[in-house]
Amino acid sequence: MIPYDWIEQALQRITPHILHTPIHFDPELNIYLKWENHQVTGSFKARGAFNKVLSLQDWERQLGLVAASAGNHGQGVALAGKKLGAQVIVFTPELAVPAKLQAIRSFGAELRLVPGSYSNAEQAGLDYAKDSGSTWVSPYNDVQVISGQGSLVLEAIQDYPDLARATWIVPVSGGGLISGVGVALKERAESVNARLIGVQTEASPFMYGLFYNGTQDNAVELPSLADGLAGPVEEGAVTIPLVSHYVDEMILIREEEIYQAIHYAWRRYKERIEGSAAVALAAILSNKVTQRPVVLVISGGNIQPEVHQQIVDNNQWSI
Repeated sequence: MIPYDWIEQALQRITPHILHTPIHFDPELNIYLKWENHQVTGSFKARGAFNKVLSLQDWERQLGLVAASAGNHGQGVALAGKKLGAQVIVFTPELAVPAKLQAIRSFGAELRLVPGSYSNAEQAGLDYAKDSGSTWVSPYNDVQVISGQGSLVLEAIQDYPDLARATWIVPVSGGGLISGVGVALKERAESVNARLIGVQTEASPFMYGLFYNGTQDNAVELPSLADGLAGPVEEGAVTIPLVSHYVDEMILIREEEIYQAIHYAWRRYKERIEGSAAVALAAILSNKVTQRPVVLVISGGNIQPEVHQQIVDNNQWSI
């Protein structure tokens, strides 16, 4: 397991490089929304990336950094590498969101586009790092990345101390974010009644299968607007036992519920959120989670602009 003080150290380490993102209370729904779409790269992923890269020795950074990403983790590693003088190569699916790819390039990283899904890009990145001797920066299977992600909990509790005892709803892919949230939330003495709910899509239920059945072998990946939640979990990933230990429940969200949540976030809050973040709000709007109060981690806002515009203009998704 990861010691609680690693989360505190991570927040101290990365504070000069990230933003303390806002948290908003909606009294009508009795929910708190942690807006990580306001983070420096538009996603929580910058937290873990900076903590990992800052934790490396100089010689490890000088070897070059390699990552695989659907887009957001790549941006975080690219920005951290730029600030710390490390060369970065990011392997991404060739059909990743164009705006995310452009952002990675804008931070000075080299992009390697890989045919197929995220899992293909991850394997290509792992192989390259091994063959080249470069330093691999996993998006989730790394204790320093996980510790960095958990820093958002400490921020939220600084702003609203009662959230240490609330129910938290967190998007899940490889489990790095929810593992960090679990450590930061449940290793606090005052958090005895806190609950942690993970949310995945029906289109990519890999961690869901591991959580409930101990296997992801039967999961089938389908196209999804929540591109950042796609792909299987690396075999033997440290997040698998962490999710099992800290998470109380895992639920699945349909594609139409993701669209509806993106539409709702814009119409009600004037917040642009991506599909991977919308699953947390969708869990509330679809009444899959009924307890209150709850904290929603709105994990990012890097949606292709024209796709977002099409969704918010479509009254089909109005509530």
